[in-house]
Amino acid sequence: MPLSMNELERLFQAKPGRRIRLKDHDPAWTGDDLRHLTAEDLKARAKAVIEEDLRRLEDAQERLYANDTYAVLVIFQALDAAGKDGMIKHVMSGLNPQGCQVFSFKRPSDEELDHDYLWRYARCLPERGRIGIFNRSYYEETLVVRVHPEVLARQKLPAGHRGRSFWEARYDDINRFEKHLARNGMLILKFFLHMSKKEQRKRFLKRIEDPEKQWKFSMEDLKERAFWNDYMAAFEETISRTSTEWAPWWVIPADHKWVSRALVAAILSRAMKRLGLQRPELSPREKAQLTRARRQLMGKP
Repeated sequence: MPLSMNELERLFQAKPGRRIRLKDHDPAWTGDDLRHLTAEDLKARAKAVIEEDLRRLEDAQERLYANDTYAVLVIFQALDAAGKDGMIKHVMSGLNPQGCQVFSFKRPSDEELDHDYLWRYARCLPERGRIGIFNRSYYEETLVVRVHPEVLARQKLPAGHRGRSFWEARYDDINRFEKHLARNGMLILKFFLHMSKKEQRKRFLKRIEDPEKQWKFSMEDLKERAFWNDYMAAFEETISRTSTEWAPWWVIPADHKWVSRALVAAILSRAMKRLGLQRPELSPREKAQLTRARRQLMGKP
């Protein structure tokens, strides 16, 4: 690191139309052979990379707001303890809060269950000129809902077979939904924070042993860990079927937080730069108005 956008795409983007195997993606990836560096040196290098990308991101956000044409939707999906909250806290710290909104989706309410499954997410989409961040998203509908069929049973759907064709229809719904958004000026960036089972165990133990982190641990997290293989299969299927040209998935190695944060910051800043946004050009009439305003201000204390 730092890597070009072409290198980032080659290493971490799930290619549309191809079957993804998570075993082919190393969650402990660090790039170059960095074994000669200490942990503090590694973090310092990553911090410098992130700070540079945050400066680019700050400029890109200003252009996004000034143009008022595009919106950006950033989606984070991962298993428990993969670092979604920390990612949002550290990587998005360079954004202007007035132009950024974060939504974390928990168990749906009774009102939400009385609508189609995309409804509650559609209500939270960012408007033009803004960046929206989803901490979990409508992809829970092909992940946790698929791993736990009892969740699907609560969705009040018409009777029918819940086999492969049902899930194929959900993938199709999501792809069409995202294509509609992209056609209307939405840049969609979807990140799967790919953490190893060994690293999750390490982080769970750290939460239990550290009094300041114990509040983060839940027995529900431990119960979900028992479904690890089911979740891996669900993620593989979901990413394979919903990584598209207009909304590709990025598989981010997450065993080292400094790596995942640096990669996400780089991808986000470069993707926004690709929009080619420029600060609005004033018309001759608007420039003349500025000239008159300057004269008035200069003529008065």
